[in-house]
This record gives sequence, C-alpha cells and structure tokens, in this order.
Amino acid sequence: HCRLLCKPSALAQHLERSLGRSAALRGDHWSWPRWPRLQMLWQLLQPPEPRPAVARELLQLSDTGLVALDWVVGPWGAAGGTGGGPVLLLIPNAAGKVTAGLLQLGLRALQRGFVPVIFNRRGHNGCPLTTPRLQPFGDPGDLREAVTYLRCRHPAAPLLALSEGSGSGLLLAYLGESGSSSCLVAAACLSPIFSAREWFEARMPWIYEWPLLLHLKTGLSRYAGALAEAVDVEGLLGSRSLRELEEALFCRTKSHPTSWDTYWERNEPLRDADEAAVPVLCLCSADDPVRGPPARSLPLELFRSSPYFFLLLTPRGGHCGFPRRSPGRCWGHEAVLEFFRAMGEFLGGEEGRRGVPRPR
Repeated sequence: HCRLLCKPSALAQHLERSLGRSAALRGDHWSWPRWPRLQMLWQLLQPPEPRPAVARELLQLSDTGLVALDWVVGPWGAAGGTGGGPVLLLIPNAAGKVTAGLLQLGLRALQRGFVPVIFNRRGHNGCPLTTPRLQPFGDPGDLREAVTYLRCRHPAAPLLALSEGSGSGLLLAYLGESGSSSCLVAAACLSPIFSAREWFEARMPWIYEWPLLLHLKTGLSRYAGALAEAVDVEGLLGSRSLRELEEALFCRTKSHPTSWDTYWERNEPLRDADEAAVPVLCLCSADDPVRGPPARSLPLELFRSSPYFFLLLTPRGGHCGFPRRSPGRCWGHEAVLEFFRAMGEFLGGEEGRRGVPRPR
C-alpha cells in the first residue's frame, strides 16, 4: 500500500522497480496497524536484541567543541570502522536519543556489509560539552566537519547518511547548504520533520514530548555550570515544552539574543532544498502522530518538482515505527537499505546516460 511520489526520471523508474521487488514492502506487517501511538511507544521502549556494541571516537571541531562518532561493531566487539563497505552515517533525533530502532538499523546495516557510525551532537548521548554552546536545530556546521573527517578516513568508500525523526532537520539542512559539495552518494530520512517551526509551535502528543524533554533536561543539567555564562540555566531547566527549551537555548542567550522568527530563518530544514544534489528518500506514514497530518506537514510540491527527492508514503506505520510481526523488525529499515543498494546499482551502471539526475 506504499506510494512513491517523485518527479519522473530514469532514476525514479529504477527505484520504483527495485522497491517493487523488495519483500520489505509486501505483507507481514504488524497486527496493530491502527494504533500509531502504541507503535511509537513500542519503537521507543523496546530494547534491541542483541544490543549492538559501539566503539566511540571523539572528534574535535574547529572551535574546540567535540562531537562523538559511535562506530557500530555488532555484538562481537570487532574493531570499529575497519570494514571496506559503504560508510553509513546515522543521525539520531534532535534530542540526541539513540533509539533501539536506530541501533537495530545499524546492526542490520553492519550485517549487510555497511560500515555504520552514529553521529552524536555536542553534549548529547554522553558526548562532553567543551564549549558553552550546543548545535541549533538546522545548523549543519558540526555535521559538515564530521562528514569531512569520514571522507578523509574512508576516501574510497561511498558515503551515505540516514536520519531518524526530528534529526532529519539537520540532514536536510546539510544537503541544501552543501549542494554538490556534500560528499554523500545518497541519503534517507525516516519519518522526517519538514517544517520545524510549525512542528515546535503545534507541539507533539505529550506522551512523546515529555520523555524527550526529560531526556534533554537530564543531559543539559550535567553542563549547567558551563552553560551558565551563555544562557539562563534556571529558565532552561524549567521549560515546559520543547519550544520553550529551544528558545531558552538559542534565542534568549546572554551574548547574542535573537527573535524566534530570525532563528527559523536560519534553521528551517528546507530553506535551501532546491540546492540539494544527491538522491534523498523520505519514508513517511500518513498516520504519523508526531509530524502531523500529511496535507499540512508534507511538502508535496518539492517531491513533484525536484529530481532528487523521493517520498515513499505508507498509510500506516506511526513515527519511525513501520513494524512487522517479527519481534524487533522494522520494514522501514529494509526499505532504506534497499534504496541505498538500488542507488549504488544505478549510479554505478548508468551514470553515463544523458538526462539522468545524479550527484553533481
């Protein structure tokens, strides 16, 4: 029951054939299709089996800040980042929460021959905060430095990227700002948030917002002393919504305060979408309780006009859930891995054809 919405092209035809043959999109779906919030809770709370081991690497940025790269090495404890396959950069949601689903995707990618690595922003997921600033929602500066490092470390390997939920804002902003210099071969977004400002202002169901808010506050409280010189920490930790927290962190700063309007002029994920120059698959569900109704939250015209954006829309699947009957299985993971395989096949075999949209 999936629909592929995109601009007609040879690449689109190849992708449609590849996904049409994929077993991931045929049958064996979960028996709870009409309860998207229950699917969401299942996806958030279920621990991965087995839990993949990761090898952490800290990367120092140009302003002495740190981001953490967690190489997924599987349950076997092998050395991280030593495989010869494509490098798959995994970007968690904007709260920095590495879900069981993202870890499972990393493990499945590892089993398929990819080299998966998780990108952790400043101060997220145990990454030390060495500067009194965090990464704004749609500022791809830190991600750009991480991609440059991965390109240098694996110069011969194709570089792919996948984001989950609100983390897609960072990936989409990076693709737009970087254009033909992104160094990526292809990218995918699971349940992306396209219009971030409207998403913050509309608020999510409390059953999803409050756990993320608590997760963020718990992490930020560790760095209250370092952040005190830049923001009002008391107001920050007293925030009652993700919007209040975002404003306290990036708008009501002590040195460079800015308005909510100005902040989103610089951080909307799709502000430079017309400049994106690599194939991007966005896997979305019509019943996503976090993103909101499709008619309001999906930029359908972007998928109809750009040769690089592909929307795979399914009527059921919740938010980053896309569950199957098999415990811990997500058919969305199989779909994006098939997308990456199809892109490699197409770009490797037909990039010489005229009129084919491909990474510039």
